[in-house]
Amino acid sequence: MAGFVARRGGEARRGGARGVQDRARRGALIGLIAALAGCAMPGAAPMPGGPAAVPLRVIAFNDFHGQLEPAGLTLRVRDPADASRTLQVGAGGVAHLATLVKRLRAEAPHAVVVSSGDLLGASPLSSALFRDEPTIEAMNAIGVDLNAVGNHEFDRGTAELERLIRGGCHAGDRSPAASCAGADGRFAGARFPFVAANVQRADGTSLLPASVVREVGGVRVAFVGAVLRATPTVVVPSGVAGLRFEDEADAINREVAALKVRGIEAIVAVIHEGGAIDGDWNDPACPRARGPIFAIVDRLRPEVDAVLSAHSHQGYACLRDAPGNPRLPVVQAYANGRGVSVIDLALDPASGDVIRARTRVRNVPVANGLAGDRAADAAFPPLPPDAAVAAIVEHYSARARPLADRPVGRIAGAATREPSAGGDTALGRLVADGQLAATRAPERGGARIALTNPGGMRADLRCEAAAAPCTVRVADAFAAQPFGNGLVVMTLTGAQLLAALEQQFSGINAARPRVLQPSAGFEWSWRASGAGPRIVEARLDGVPVEPSARYRVAVNAFLAEGGDGFDAFRGGTERLGGPLDVDALLAWLGASAVVEPPARTRVRRVD
Repeated sequence: MAGFVARRGGEARRGGARGVQDRARRGALIGLIAALAGCAMPGAAPMPGGPAAVPLRVIAFNDFHGQLEPAGLTLRVRDPADASRTLQVGAGGVAHLATLVKRLRAEAPHAVVVSSGDLLGASPLSSALFRDEPTIEAMNAIGVDLNAVGNHEFDRGTAELERLIRGGCHAGDRSPAASCAGADGRFAGARFPFVAANVQRADGTSLLPASVVREVGGVRVAFVGAVLRATPTVVVPSGVAGLRFEDEADAINREVAALKVRGIEAIVAVIHEGGAIDGDWNDPACPRARGPIFAIVDRLRPEVDAVLSAHSHQGYACLRDAPGNPRLPVVQAYANGRGVSVIDLALDPASGDVIRARTRVRNVPVANGLAGDRAADAAFPPLPPDAAVAAIVEHYSARARPLADRPVGRIAGAATREPSAGGDTALGRLVADGQLAATRAPERGGARIALTNPGGMRADLRCEAAAAPCTVRVADAFAAQPFGNGLVVMTLTGAQLLAALEQQFSGINAARPRVLQPSAGFEWSWRASGAGPRIVEARLDGVPVEPSARYRVAVNAFLAEGGDGFDAFRGGTERLGGPLDVDALLAWLGASAVVEPPARTRVRRVD
C-alpha cells in the first residue's frame, strides 16, 4: 500500500503515509498465513482467468462530537440470537472504539478508517474545554485516515478549523488549560486530512481537499468528501462567512469525473448528510428509507461504489439499488462513537473497480459492558479499553474534573428533550426560563420573552424519581448546553415575532417542524395542516401578541444571526449582548434550593 494523495482544487499533493508500510507488511503476512492454512481472506477469491481480487475493509464512524468518555451511552439493537427482541447495549467511549478499530483492522489485509464528519463540536466538557484538541489527539492515536467535515467542524469558524488541522496553540486563550493542555504542552494537529468537495472560498478556491486517494494492493481507491449544503443555516453564520456550500451531488460528481480522467475507478463518497429507515440498523433492505441522503445517492454517478453518511444520528447498512447503480452500500452507525460501519469491498486488480457482487456491509456496536445488562454483554462481549487512548482521555478528564464535578444545583425531577404534542420539552422550558432570568433586568436587556432552539440542547438533565432531588454538576449542564453561545436581547415588532414563529414550519423547517422553546408567560398554538398561517394564536402573559407592538426578546447568538432558518430574528433592533447560554442555565439551576422542571406545556398543536 502506498499512502494517499489528497486533491485540493484539482491539484494533487502527497499526504501522510504513517503506518502504511507496517500495515502492508502485516497484510502480506496475514495473507501468507491464510494461504498456508488454506483459508481465503474475505473477498480474495481468484478472478476467473486472472489474479485474486484485492480486499479492502472500510471502517467508518460518524458524528463523534468529541465523546471521549462513555457517559452512560447505550444502543438498542436486535438480539442476534432472537430477532423478535432487542437488547440495550452499553456502547461508546473512544478507548473502546480504538480497540474495536484495531480488531477490525487486524482481520483484513487492507483497511481504511474514516470519520464521516462532526468529529468535533457540541462536545462534552473533557474535549470542549480544551478546544477539541483531545479528540484530535485520540483520533491520531487510533490512526484515522480521513475526516469528511460536518457542519459542526465550522462551529468556531474557518480559522479555528484550519488551526486544528495544522496544529499550534490557540493564541487568544486566557486560560492555560484551554489550548495545548496535553502532557507535552503542545498541539501537533491532525495527522489525517479533512476533506470536502463542495466548500469554496469567496475567490472560488477550495477550502479543503476534495478527495483522498489510497493505493491498496496496487489498486487506487478514492474517498470524496462533502458536507450538507445547508451548513450555513445550521451553524452561526459568522463561522462560515465568505464560504460557499455547493450541492452535494453536483460537487461529488464533478470530482468523480476528474478522478476517472486519472484512471481511478474505485470510489467511496463520504457525505455528511443523513436519513432514516424503519427497522434494524443491519437490515440491508432498509425499509422505508427516507431523508436527504437517499435523494443525493440517487443523483450520484454510477462510478460511486459506496456511500458513508452521517448527520441524522441514525443507524442503517443499506445495499441500495440506486438508478443505474445496483447494490450501492449506504451506511451510518448512529452517533457519539457508539457504533462502527464496516464495508468489505473486493477490488478487481485488472479493471481497478469494485466487484459489487462481493460487497458486504454491517454495523457493529462499540460495546463497553457499562449498561449492566448480562444478556447484552453475552451477545456483544465488552471491548477492553485501548491503553494508549485511555491514557489520553484520563489526562484531559483529570484536568477537567475539578470544574466538571462541581455541583451547581438540584432538580426535583428529570428535564428531558422528549417533546410534548406541541413540540416543547421540559428541558427547553427550563433553559428558556434561565435565559429570561439572565436578561430580564433593565440593565441586562429588559427581556420579556426568551426563545431557544431545540438543536442547542444536546443531553437531558437526568434524575431518577427514586433519587430525587438530584444534584446537577457543571458537566451535566454543559452537556445540555455545549455550544457556548452568547445571549442577545433584541427588539422585535409583534409582526416580526409572529414571522419567527411561522418559520418553525417553513423554509428548511417545512418538512420537519423545528419548534422553538419558550420561557414562562409566552405561549402559542399551531396547526399542522390547512391553508394560511400555521400559528393560530400567540399570547404573552395572557394577552394576544399585537403586530404593531414592540417586544424585547432574548435568543442565543445562533438564532440572532438567523440560524436554523429563523431569518426573522436578523431584523431585531436595539441589540444588547448577554451572558453565555450555559452560564444562564448554571445561574438558574443555582438560584433555588431545588428547581422544578416546568411540567406544563407552553406550545399547543390544535389539529
